[in-house]
Amino acid sequence: VTQFKIPEDFKSVLDKEVVGPNTEIFIESDFPVQSFKPKVQIPFHRLPGQSPRKVEVERRRRLYLTLDIAELLSSKGIDSSQLMPRHYDPDNIPAIEETKDSVFPIYLPLKVFDNDEYDCRTPEEWISLGLEPGSSDRKPVPGKALLPTDDVLGHVDPKSHELTYEWIDVGVLDYDKETDLYLVHKTDKNGLVRDEGGRPILNGGITAEG
Repeated sequence: VTQFKIPEDFKSVLDKEVVGPNTEIFIESDFPVQSFKPKVQIPFHRLPGQSPRKVEVERRRRLYLTLDIAELLSSKGIDSSQLMPRHYDPDNIPAIEETKDSVFPIYLPLKVFDNDEYDCRTPEEWISLGLEPGSSDRKPVPGKALLPTDDVLGHVDPKSHELTYEWIDVGVLDYDKETDLYLVHKTDKNGLVRDEGGRPILNGGITAEG
């Protein structure tokens, strides 16, 4: 019997047996798949003629991925770098013509205007998106944060006039309920959240050593 013999170049034979595009995700990511899924207020059992719940979730996921907060703010005439209040400098107050009729410079932090009444998830629910089924390790959750481009000066003096703030891709590691603040880590050029040793940051950065 010869027809059951495996050819020597069996791998090349398999490579030719590709039928249509492959939906498998080959891009390496430190974020769980479920962290990109939007929350929808749709029943699991739909009436005939209505789109299934999974279809609606996928449609919104693709829609939200096309939105960019920096572009949305810019379309409304908002300079993201000016959202962070700076030190009061009476010697360098811009003229009214330069401030577009705004006499006073920005001096209130964004958290004063924060309103979470319409948030679709609580902070604890956002953080829990990093938990994968069957795993005890909590991965980062993808997000955007308004951070200074200069990390060194940004830590020393976050209100310096020399700083430029931009919306940067981050991984949300943890949430502090007392201070109502998130702990975030900038992604690298490959979109990964890694420590100095190149290892994925899990459980908010807390290791066995502390």
